[in-house]
Amino acid sequence: MLEQPLEYIEIELEEEPIELCNLLKVLDLAETGGQAKMLISEGYVAVNHELCTVKRKKLYAGDTLEFDGEHYQLTLAQGVKPAERPVHENPTNAVQDAPSQRKKRNRSRKDKKDSNTGRKPISFG
Repeated sequence: MLEQPLEYIEIELEEEPIELCNLLKVLDLAETGGQAKMLISEGYVAVNHELCTVKRKKLYAGDTLEFDGEHYQLTLAQGVKPAERPVHENPTNAVQDAPSQRKKRNRSRKDKKDSNTGRKPISFG
């Protein structure tokens, strides 16, 4: 059985990037920003054929959006200069490194003693 090629609804961007939650509102796929964010966080939206739960994910020309059985292709309006996409070398490592850095900072604060009293500081924050 042959698969039908996907038919995309073309969305022309006047500027890029656009945040995913804002795009859902602009396209009238969500009535409010809160509803758009809820739809994204609950897994109803796919970006570039992958489930996306990042509410403020930045989308650019060439990206695709899937929602409620419809497929959208983002393009730039004529005369609009394309924005540069940020390059993420390995975003998963960046997320994993943050907690370990936090632990090191906390440890160093706990281990400090007042030079006059020899007591460790107490934090009420």
